[in-house]
Amino acid sequence: MRLLVVEDEEDLANWLLRALAQSGFVPDHVSDIRSARASVAATEYDAIVLDLRLPDTHGLVWLRELREAGNATPVLVLTAQGGLDDRVRGLNLGADDFLTKPFALAELEARLSALGRRGRGVRSTRAQYGRLVFDSETRSFSLDGELLSLTPRERAALAALVQRFGKPMTKSQLFEKVFELQSDAGPDAIEVVMHRLRKKLADSGVQIHTVRGLGYLLKAGDERSADELASPGPSA
Repeated sequence: MRLLVVEDEEDLANWLLRALAQSGFVPDHVSDIRSARASVAATEYDAIVLDLRLPDTHGLVWLRELREAGNATPVLVLTAQGGLDDRVRGLNLGADDFLTKPFALAELEARLSALGRRGRGVRSTRAQYGRLVFDSETRSFSLDGELLSLTPRERAALAALVQRFGKPMTKSQLFEKVFELQSDAGPDAIEVVMHRLRKKLADSGVQIHTVRGLGYLLKAGDERSADELASPGPSA
C-alpha cells in the first residue's frame, strides 16, 4: 500500500516512515503542501496521511483543493488533541478518517488498511487464529464470540503480532507500535505488556512465544518455547 505522509515534525515523520515500512507499507514523505502537490501529481497513492499545521498552507486548504480537482485518494487527517473544529471542517471537506495525536502506531496502520480496503471496494474480513478472532475493521478481539478485554497497549501489541502471525517481531519494533513517540516508558516496558497478554490468551489456541535474539511471535498451539519456559516474566 503506497502512502504519502505529509508531516513537518521531523522526529514524528522519521518514526512513522521507519515503522510503516517495517509493516509492509511503502511510504513517501514530504514536509509541506508545495511538495505534497508535486508528489500527488507524479504518483498515484493508496492513501494520504495529512497533518494540518504545516509551514506553508493549512492541511484542510489542500484537502479542499484535492477534492475540488476530483482527486478521491483516501485522506487520514492527524489532529491535535481537542481539535473538534478541525474534525468537523475536515469531514465537510472530504476527509475519510481522523487520528488524534499522540496515537498508537498499530491504530494508524489498522485505519490505513481499512481505507485501502474501502478504496478497492473490498469488504472488511475477520481473521481467526485458534479460538481468537480479530476484526480488522474495529480492531477488536474475541474468544468464542465474547469480546476479549484488553487495554489499548495490549490491543496494539496483539494487533501487531497478528499482522505478522508466525513471524517474530523484535522488542523495539513492538515498542514503536505500542507506545507513543513521546512516551517516557522504558524499553523493557513491552515485557510487562507481553506477560499480561500471555495470561489473557491462555487456552485461546494461540500463544506468544519468546524467540531468543529475535523477539516475540504469535503462533498456533499451546506449546511454549524453551526460552519462555526459562523466563517467568515480570509480575503484572
